[in-house]
Amino acid sequence: MPALVLTSTDGPVTTLTLNRPEKLNALSYALIDALDAALDRAEADDTVRAVIGDLATSIAGGPARALREVVRRGHGITRRIENFPKPLIAAVNGLAYDGGCELAEAAPLALAANTARFAKPEIGLGFPLPFGGSQRLPRHLGRKRALEPILTGDPIDAHRAAALGLNLPIDEALATEATLFAATIPATGVHQGVANFLSRHQ
Repeated sequence: MPALVLTSTDGPVTTLTLNRPEKLNALSYALIDALDAALDRAEADDTVRAVIGDLATSIAGGPARALREVVRRGHGITRRIENFPKPLIAAVNGLAYDGGCELAEAAPLALAANTARFAKPEIGLGFPLPFGGSQRLPRHLGRKRALEPILTGDPIDAHRAAALGLNLPIDEALATEATLFAATIPATGVHQGVANFLSRHQ
């Protein structure tokens, strides 16, 4: 059976890619546990200074499955991502709906390709945001900005999401830009890495 989370390392940067394409990377017990274990390994490896979470395709699931199977683990993994002790960058290239959107929100930094689309369709499915997004998103974006995606459920592209404050849009190759960004982050923190990244995109 192929690994549910693929790991590749380039110098001090480790990239974790969700690998459940036959289910559009829908979050499951096994996938969440595999991601948690991969984060454990990255945290314990002193040669790794930054982690990129590659959300390459759609991450979606129906309400019954979400409520029955993954809410508890979803809360755990989003809290883990949000509080991860090394800089963690979500690299979104495709659809990040439901749980995928919440993973991107939980990441301290998020980059998104032009192909990225974010959505929180739970309102149309009749259940609340399952992984804490109803509290996390207003905390990050402000209440009024956060209410737009939460209450409409409409998909938004990378540039609209950037205007709301969810991500930085990337017009070039996402993987390359994410790796360059991560590699510029010094061992002492993210501030210089952010400055270097912004200097290339102004």
